[in-house]
Order: sequence, then structure tokens, then C-alpha cells
Amino acid sequence: MNESCTTQRLYFTWIGNAILYVALLGYFAYREKWPAFVIWLLFLPCFRLAYLRFFPRLSVWRLGGSGDKLPASVGKTQVDVTYYYLLGCPYCPVVSERLEALQKQMGFHLTKIDLTFKPQVAASKGIRSVPVVEAGRERLVGNVTSEELAELIARGQAA
Repeated sequence: MNESCTTQRLYFTWIGNAILYVALLGYFAYREKWPAFVIWLLFLPCFRLAYLRFFPRLSVWRLGGSGDKLPASVGKTQVDVTYYYLLGCPYCPVVSERLEALQKQMGFHLTKIDLTFKPQVAASKGIRSVPVVEAGRERLVGNVTSEELAELIARGQAA
């Protein structure tokens, strides 16, 4: 089975972080530790934004996304490929990079859907883990190789 992140775990992580942030703000205010309150109020959002901005690059570097080799022989295709991902998933940036490289080679249409603030979309599509790549009526879930993606896209064209 491919490595993947469950959507439930990622959503609970986001909710847990928000609760912790508010709880510590409340604690600092209650204890009248105003310097800590201001630092926490400003630092954490800045840190979170930097994390989200640079996380995809760190994830690709750490998991070796660039080391995956493109298949030697793939043809052009006109299939529509949909890619579902969530912020915080370490595998999503890796699969995204692989899809973009394949798109240059195969010429398919790629639609990316961020499920971070759209849990209803994940539920309606039956997505319980990310990353998810759909081509035609078939779907791959998890940290898949470029070769597996190319096969999926070729099958999607045939369908």
C-alpha cells in the first residue's frame, strides 16, 4: 500500500492547532503576561505562514520527490486529470511535482483541488486519504510513482 495521509488526521491537526493557539492566548492574558501574549499572537501566525509557504519544497526534498524518474515512453493524451490534496500532507507536494513533470511530457489537463477548507468535497467524493489522483473513472491514492501516474493517465485516455 502507498503512503498516504488520512484526511481526518489532517483536519484534527488543524483544529488542534487552532485550539492550542487560542488556549495559550487565553492563558497569557489571564496571567497578564502581555509580552508573551503579543509574541504568541504575532509569532505563531507568521511561523504558520512561513511553514505553509516553504513546506512543499521541504517535503519534496525530504521525501525525494525529484529522484523519481519519468517513464521513458509516454504518449500525448487529452485526458482530464484531477488532483486532490491537503495542506500539511508530506506526500501531496511530491505527487504534485510528479504530476507537473508528467503534464509537460504528456500534455493532459490537470485540475488541482485543495481540500484544506473543503471537507464537504472530500466527503462527497469519498476521499479519506490524500493525495488522490483521478483520471477517467480510475483513482490512485497515496505517494505514487511517476510510472504509476503515467499508467493511470494512459488508462484514463482509453476509457
